[in-house]
Formats: sequence, structure tokens, C-alpha cells
Amino acid sequence: MIGFTAAILTTIAFVPQAIKVIASKNTKDISLGMYVIFNLGVIFWLIYGIFTLDFPIIFANIITFAFTFTILIFKLKYK
Repeated sequence: MIGFTAAILTTIAFVPQAIKVIASKNTKDISLGMYVIFNLGVIFWLIYGIFTLDFPIIFANIITFAFTFTILIFKLKYK
């Protein structure tokens, strides 16, 4: 239960940023390097979760990747 709670909280933390970026298409103040590195970290956490069958890690990182990758794509598209 603690793992799922942590997964939900850290995942939804990116929702406001994703909504703002999608609505405004403004990514000027977002660090490209941070989002590239963060997305790589999320992918590695997802792989780890799959190997260990840790469902909170799998769940959190699939959803987090969806939000952060969207932000990264907008950053590349609207720089």
C-alpha cells in the first residue's frame, strides 16, 4: 500500500506541468537536459520493475513516462 501511494503521488506530480505545457506550448523555462535524463531514469526504473515484478514501480513509471515524455516532446517541438 505504501508503494502504491508513493507511486501515485510521484506520478501525479507531473500532471500540472504536462497540462501547462500542452495548453500553453511554452517550454522556454523547462530544462531539456533534465527531461532527457529523467526519462532515461524512468525507463530504467520501468525495466527494473518488470524484472522484479514490482507492480507499484511498473505502474508508476509507465504513467510517469507518459507525462514526462509528452513534456519532452513538446520541449523539442516548441523550443
